[in-house]
Amino acid sequence: MNKSVIARGAVALAFAIPAFAFVQPAGATPVDAAKSSVSATFKQMGVPVDGAFRKFTGDVSYDPAKPAEAKARIDIDISGFDIGDPEYNKEVLKKEWFNAAQYPKASFVTTAVKPAGAGKFDATGTLTIKGKTQTLTVPVTVAPAAGANVFSGALPIKRLAYDIGEGDWKDTGMVADEVVIKFKLAVPAGK
Repeated sequence: MNKSVIARGAVALAFAIPAFAFVQPAGATPVDAAKSSVSATFKQMGVPVDGAFRKFTGDVSYDPAKPAEAKARIDIDISGFDIGDPEYNKEVLKKEWFNAAQYPKASFVTTAVKPAGAGKFDATGTLTIKGKTQTLTVPVTVAPAAGANVFSGALPIKRLAYDIGEGDWKDTGMVADEVVIKFKLAVPAGK
């Protein structure tokens, strides 16, 4: 199997997970996964590679009148990472990359939300991938759309901070350390 393709899948998966995991707050509304998306973009040998997380769940508690009280949790099922090829998808689940057998989920749980202007806020929380947890802040935009609040954003992370790509894969000449996780989460409004 081509190592470059394997690297692409692993990097994308590692970084798509962190942007969308939030804490399950009391009175929270489930994310509508059918109308939502989580993806990761990384560079392999300087070329951008995209991957999508096809399995995730989440709960969000959000009142537009009180954005600082928002809380959320998103959990990503690592086995749902898709970089477009079943063989590569299996490869990124191995120990050197996501070690999905031992760490089947990645999560992001909010700990604080700070308003950042009309329809914008910064969500601080913990991102856990492959047993490693880091505190980070995600810039988020929220907009109403067809009976839902849609939360979107992009978050750059470092794959090596989560041990994504062990052994020879730590070399950032083949697969860049930076991964950008993009998300769009639709949450039914008024529930």
